[in-house]
Amino acid sequence: MTIRSTYLSILAAGGLALGIGLTTTPASADDLATWQKEIVQLVAKKQVYPRAALSREIEGHAKVKLTVDRSGKIQSHEIVERTGQPVLDKEIDGLVERLDPLPTPPADIPDADLSFVLPLAWVIQ
Repeated sequence: MTIRSTYLSILAAGGLALGIGLTTTPASADDLATWQKEIVQLVAKKQVYPRAALSREIEGHAKVKLTVDRSGKIQSHEIVERTGQPVLDKEIDGLVERLDPLPTPPADIPDADLSFVLPLAWVIQ
């Protein structure tokens, strides 16, 4: 049994759903892609599969809207799509705490606070 407790295909599937304008220059687009990769790597490192869910072979997908400041500190989070599994949904808040702070966003993104939707998955393969 292989366990995949993070959605590593985020970037391949079109990246994080960022709440910023699409008026980025090629250089800032590269910076944005690098920042997204850093976030995905951090999620892969910090996300855990709850033992109770694993022992009962519970899987699920969720989406969390994160708002960060210029330093990468998470200002707020909102679960916009729950897994439907209480044991996994409970893990989301803990994950957000472990992720804080996120990598520093690129300086050329104009928004003082950045918001994006982070897809998450707990999958047993």
